[in-house]
Amino acid sequence: MRKGPVRAAFVIAGTVAALCSPPVLAEGSLRVCLNEDIPLYSLHQGNEASGFDLAVAEAVAKRLDRKLEIQWFETKLEMDSSLTVQANALLSDKRCDLVAGYPLIKGTLGKPRVEIARLPGFDGGKPEDRRRRVTLGTLVPTRPYHRSVLTIVVNGGTVTKPIASLADLDGLKIGLEGGTLGDAILMTYRDGRFVNQITHLIPERQDPLAMLDAGAFDATMVNLRRLDAYVAKHPETKIKATGFYHRIGVNMGFVGLAANAALIEAVDGAIGALEQQGDLPKLAAAAKLTYVPPREPKISDNIGMSDLAEK
Repeated sequence: MRKGPVRAAFVIAGTVAALCSPPVLAEGSLRVCLNEDIPLYSLHQGNEASGFDLAVAEAVAKRLDRKLEIQWFETKLEMDSSLTVQANALLSDKRCDLVAGYPLIKGTLGKPRVEIARLPGFDGGKPEDRRRRVTLGTLVPTRPYHRSVLTIVVNGGTVTKPIASLADLDGLKIGLEGGTLGDAILMTYRDGRFVNQITHLIPERQDPLAMLDAGAFDATMVNLRRLDAYVAKHPETKIKATGFYHRIGVNMGFVGLAANAALIEAVDGAIGALEQQGDLPKLAAAAKLTYVPPREPKISDNIGMSDLAEK
């Protein structure tokens, strides 16, 4: 993942290019890039693979009568990287035709702000790949196939009242990962109404759901997928869903390059057919994921502080 020296000599550059040339996609194949570590969305451990995004990719490939090939990749965000840039690099390097589980937000689509970027770590990658830079293309989305939302979760042993709105959190002890969207929403709610009720946690070091389960506080706000993943792993848990989803959410879909417009159009048709036949909720249920259908607009505006204010 570290920056390597620029290969200036023509012979060396040619050798590196030969060693790292993009794979030739098989005739009639559909190659999809999936993050290897997002439980219930996409997960790859050894020879085992699972997740809703994987199931949707399989269903789309079947409808297009193509053989599905998965390129697993890892995301380790650093100061000079982002999911947007990493997805673009994978597509532009022809590691895959599509990236699944992609947030459809205006700022993550179109022409990137940088012209070249390094590749993320990916399954089958060589040391030379970590030193290469890729010229980026223009990202184009498919239609969405589900929606990612934030939900309020409570400890069922300490909270018995229904939570139908943020106002219902009044009087409860709240635990939140610092610097997250949920943190921003609840810290600014009604000019700081909940500030004295909130305990901040360190992301990736303190698990809000495990701490909620242990009784450290009464409620938290997390992505619905995280709740589903926790419950699947801890079926005896005391925490419970409230059914409240915050109005700010993001539609999720595939993304590809503008140069591959014909494929994007074909995938749109396949997703539309899956929606019409009611297959998407079934695929989500099989992955133990709560399905939330996409909402208009299909592509969201960038989220700013003004969007957090209660209307």
